[in-house]
Amino acid sequence: MAWLILIISGMLEAVWATALGKSEGFSKLGPSVIFVLALVASMLGLAWAMRTLPLGTSYAVWVGIGATLTVTYAMITGTEAVSLLKILLLLGLVGCIVGLKLAH
Repeated sequence: MAWLILIISGMLEAVWATALGKSEGFSKLGPSVIFVLALVASMLGLAWAMRTLPLGTSYAVWVGIGATLTVTYAMITGTEAVSLLKILLLLGLVGCIVGLKLAH
């Protein structure tokens, strides 16, 4: 169950990171509210998962999921350039995340 919560928390990290960018320095209410809600939920889930999973593994997986999804979303929406190198590096990051799960 801790792994599922950790994965969801990592996904929420991508939500709050994207909302933070869209809030334009907290000048837009909708994205600012989404940022706060997703941030709190993401942190609570990370904290809960860390009760049973190792700190370093939990944090690395959480950040890796969040970073991968944030960059992927930005590339899909056109706010970040797409390149073969970026895609390969993201796949490498996903491989490392899976490796951390398997090593646990």
